[in-house]
Amino acid sequence: MADPATPITLPLRDGVAASRVGVHRRFARLDAFLAERFPQVADWHQRLARGDVRDLQGHPATADQPVAPGDLFWYWRDPPPEPPVPGELTVLHQDELLVVVDKPHFLPVTPGGRHLHETALVKLRLQTGITTLAPMHRLDRETAGVLAFTVQPATRHAYQSLLAGRRVHKVYEAVAPWRADLALPLVARHRLQERPGDAFMQMAVVEGEPNAQTLVELISRLPAPDDHLAHYRLTPVTGRKHQLRIQLSTLGIPICGDRIYPVLLPDTPPGELPDFSHPLQLLARELAFTDPLTGEARRFTSRRRLERVPG
Repeated sequence: MADPATPITLPLRDGVAASRVGVHRRFARLDAFLAERFPQVADWHQRLARGDVRDLQGHPATADQPVAPGDLFWYWRDPPPEPPVPGELTVLHQDELLVVVDKPHFLPVTPGGRHLHETALVKLRLQTGITTLAPMHRLDRETAGVLAFTVQPATRHAYQSLLAGRRVHKVYEAVAPWRADLALPLVARHRLQERPGDAFMQMAVVEGEPNAQTLVELISRLPAPDDHLAHYRLTPVTGRKHQLRIQLSTLGIPICGDRIYPVLLPDTPPGELPDFSHPLQLLARELAFTDPLTGEARRFTSRRRLERVPG
């Protein structure tokens, strides 16, 4: 039997882990707290009756139990049906330490907001049967390419710390406008900062010491009728949010298909089918590092290509 003072980890449901919520003030009933905390959810009575809300030790909670600040509960998210994201999540490599995949465009890495089952983490848990997977790093939902997951919780920090220490070599490819007056290769250096309030989705270039650096190289100019575009290689030294997208936009060559830079376009309203016909032309081509546990040189390469680039 589990120690009553020790929280447990509940089993996955369809590859999805239980979420945890903390109580912020006293309520006479648990269902009243849940209704206030999650006003958009209308079926807490049914979930509680099914045993889908648990206390910290995994016991089914009841609707009429009183709650107090510091109490914690588990529950499983149940969002509306999600439109399937086109493209396959292809496994490039799998061993006892890492699983590396080739992610399609539009697929989020982890659950959040409206995205739950249609995420790389949930799909990969179901595909491999490995419940302990966790992303080693992140890719934007719109970006395709190489994405690595750690297998063992005990080794997760060793791999994730490679990113913090800038010991991971990443190479991206992008399709963006051609500028004859832009001398390449060049090293883009900017100071990036999140915008306040509702504009947080967009990063901003601000004055100050650069905290984002990327080598920008020309691979080729695209042939007609796309000769107004070019195929670029991007090698970031740092890993700021939206770094490649905002740096190319600042250089006057925003990445094709970008719905955030230079102009933030509205997201698809809930209930409407997203437009998957114009993916962001950004691909995580290569991920390389020295394995912190084995000392092995690891190098993983995407098999995808950007749709605007001739095959």
